[in-house]
Amino acid sequence: MLTQPSLTLARRLKAPASKVFEAWTDPTKIVQWFGPGHTIGDSVKADMDVRVGGHFKINFSTDDGQSHQVGGKYLEVTPYQRLVFSWAWHSTPERVSQVTVVLREEGDVTLLTLTHDKFFDEAARDGHKRGWTGTLDKLEKFFA
Repeated sequence: MLTQPSLTLARRLKAPASKVFEAWTDPTKIVQWFGPGHTIGDSVKADMDVRVGGHFKINFSTDDGQSHQVGGKYLEVTPYQRLVFSWAWHSTPERVSQVTVVLREEGDVTLLTLTHDKFFDEAARDGHKRGWTGTLDKLEKFFA
């Protein structure tokens, strides 16, 4: 059996885990930081039903004139500790991958570990690595 590519990124955020969890689960907060580096700031829209079995949809535009929509279903929701959700782009709905966000408080910072796995191929993983890196850079600035 072929193994599906995955990626793991970590960040130390200057905020308690409760605030970081809210940044991921409150649609009024996620729109302030979500999207890769070239996202147009006020283009991000989020529709979220954060509960196991609930769905989310996030739309954003990038400065190259493209519009993007990603969505999925929440598989695990453990407040202030863990979020697991499926992930599929509107343009390729058959390519479902999975994102796990784990939060661990260490004093006055929260260690965030994002694992995105079950990618269709290495090119998809590499593209998402660029996107998540830019997105997490913006989340760091959100709490700076």
